[in-house]
Amino acid sequence: MALVREVAENIKEWERISAHSHITGLGLDGLRAKPIADGMVGQQEAREAAGIIVRLIKQGKFGGRSILLAGPPGTGKTALAMGIARELGKDVPFVHLTASEIFSTDIRKTEFLTQTLRKAIGARIHEMRKIYEGEIKEIEIEKAQHPYNPYQQIPIGATIKIATTDESKKLTMDQSFALQLIQQNIEAGDVVQIDVDGGRIVKLGKSKTDEKKHDLESSQLVEVPKGKVFKEKEFVYTITLHHLDFASSRQGNDIFSIFFGGKDSKEIDNDIRKEVDEYIKSLVQEGRCELIPGVVFIDECSMLDIESFAFLNRAMEQELSPIIIFATNRGFSTIRGTDIKSPHGMPLDLIDRMLIINTKPYKKEEIKKILEIRAKTEKIDLDKEALEYLTDLGVNNSLRYAIQLIAPANEYAKENKSEKIKKEHITYVEKLFADINKSVEYLKEFEKKFLE
Repeated sequence: MALVREVAENIKEWERISAHSHITGLGLDGLRAKPIADGMVGQQEAREAAGIIVRLIKQGKFGGRSILLAGPPGTGKTALAMGIARELGKDVPFVHLTASEIFSTDIRKTEFLTQTLRKAIGARIHEMRKIYEGEIKEIEIEKAQHPYNPYQQIPIGATIKIATTDESKKLTMDQSFALQLIQQNIEAGDVVQIDVDGGRIVKLGKSKTDEKKHDLESSQLVEVPKGKVFKEKEFVYTITLHHLDFASSRQGNDIFSIFFGGKDSKEIDNDIRKEVDEYIKSLVQEGRCELIPGVVFIDECSMLDIESFAFLNRAMEQELSPIIIFATNRGFSTIRGTDIKSPHGMPLDLIDRMLIINTKPYKKEEIKKILEIRAKTEKIDLDKEALEYLTDLGVNNSLRYAIQLIAPANEYAKENKSEKIKKEHITYVEKLFADINKSVEYLKEFEKKFLE
């Protein structure tokens, strides 16, 4: 059972940054895309097309169809898919899958895809529970060496200070709660509800009284709760159908697996899924649950084979199905498992059911703004000359390469006791980490020597 303990009252904040953590929507004003908003930059036509699709989905007019994002690498396809999920509403599940992952599992492809689709269908459940509720004032994640990988650390516990307007408490938490803190990107200034008996944490939003500067446009601001920290209240949490399937198949004993994907290779019996569906249906009829179809984003979709395409094509017709978004940078290619060449390496009958959105390469000013946003998200200061140099690298090489250099340049700047990244720090790490063009040219020189 998950464990939380109150302790007597030097804690530092734990920072977690993911590749698209700054994306909070499509950045639209009605159906018109703002040049920069919600973490999105440029791609106005693509974002406006996505905005129309979001409206169709909300109106229930998108059933049996899907979306294909087609464009060169590094043109924001993943960001666009995430923006669609964020626009669909709070707690909408977003599952990012690379097509090649299907062939690296030890379960059947159809079982893997079934689990993926059910991970993208959420159930928002309402229960009266005894909970801790308040604003996170301090947070510390305790880490230890991974038992099987000495180069990796995993969270093993956490300590937080949580406060209402009237009192505060310090809580120690076990590994299952620490994993949820990381998974939901909870930090100081967030207002949360903690269900100890159920082993769950719900992030309600940012505190209106938090002194830290937040992007008000991208943050949902909520009032700090009043009264006691520990109280009885309606607890609302969202869990996916797959998590319920998995918990039922493990008899609910493996919290680590439920919340962080451990041991997730076992196939789940269809009878268990039917039981879960019946349970959720009963909650819906009692008014204690709402179903939330989410988004499955399948990158490199040309790597899927004909069997996988056939399964997904049929899944789209199901009564309860998530929105499936495919992404590709291929033109014509062979459909895997056949000798047929087709647009984007996909069956024509599936393509006919898609709305296709093209993404375009970013312009120089857009690349510059994206680099500024990423540096701000990672809390890194770039001086003007360094930003201009990175922008040129993004234009001449690739945006991804320029973004990748920010973190190592920051480490080199700190080593040189500099509070800002300067141009010389960028040029230094550029010599250490080659872009793809330099790497190819380097190896071509050796190939010539091998042939001589």
